[in-house]
Amino acid sequence: MIDGAFVGTIAGIGLLLVWLSFWEGSAPRVRRTGPVSAWLEQVRDDLVAVGLGTLPAAAVPAISLGAGAGMLIIIWSISGALIPAAAIGAVISLVPPLVLRSLARARRSALRDAWPEVVDHLTSAIRAGMSLPEALGQLGEHGPEQLRPQFSEFARDYQASGSFASSLDRLKDRLADPVADRIVEALRITRDVGGTDLGVLLRTLSAFLREDARTRAELEARQSWTVNASRLALAAPWIVLALMSTRPQAAQAYDTPAGLLVIIVAAVVSVIAYRVMLAIARLPQDERVLR
Repeated sequence: MIDGAFVGTIAGIGLLLVWLSFWEGSAPRVRRTGPVSAWLEQVRDDLVAVGLGTLPAAAVPAISLGAGAGMLIIIWSISGALIPAAAIGAVISLVPPLVLRSLARARRSALRDAWPEVVDHLTSAIRAGMSLPEALGQLGEHGPEQLRPQFSEFARDYQASGSFASSLDRLKDRLADPVADRIVEALRITRDVGGTDLGVLLRTLSAFLREDARTRAELEARQSWTVNASRLALAAPWIVLALMSTRPQAAQAYDTPAGLLVIIVAAVVSVIAYRVMLAIARLPQDERVLR
């Protein structure tokens, strides 16, 4: 009697788990809205892009505040002037997110030439009769070198779960790239609704990505020296202020209401100049709208 009840319980639990597996990944992925949440999402994508995906997004502002506070204490202890120390600390606190964003952009720029190769591999695999999960999984062995770990993880995810949708979601999170989002969603729609135009779509996408990469490379090569010179001109006054703050006599000149006014005006002008420079020089960037 007890053995029968035990077997029935185990069988019931097994049937319940089988039934729940059919609903895996069917719930919509909820994204919080708001400027802070959007900024943290961007920081998370940048961390993934530079290979620091295990680091939480909240660590970046924490590191920024820590760096700024540390610099404030160092300059204040050397010069005894609070206002210049606070100004330098505020500037230093902006460095970690700016460096992270720059590294992420450089990483995505380096991948521009890899995405057409990924699409070509998918086209060849699908034409050879592979299923979509197999075509994606084989990129872990034969795809571009810098993207093989992510596609190998997809293959392991799919083998473990058998859910194509949830494996695609995790692949998108690992790649954190707008081009990858478009490729993944095209494959997802093809898997869900079927169709015979996937090969044409992938070939068109490959041609577009190659043309876009070639055009962007030419434009960035022409404007890079101008942008770098503008950034150096923007940073120069704050570097000079930091060097002057190491001398107590010079730092005391800024530790007054007039010195505070000069620093505030310089900060406002610097921010306006930087935003104008970005608006003029920056090329349009793809945004992740298919998260």
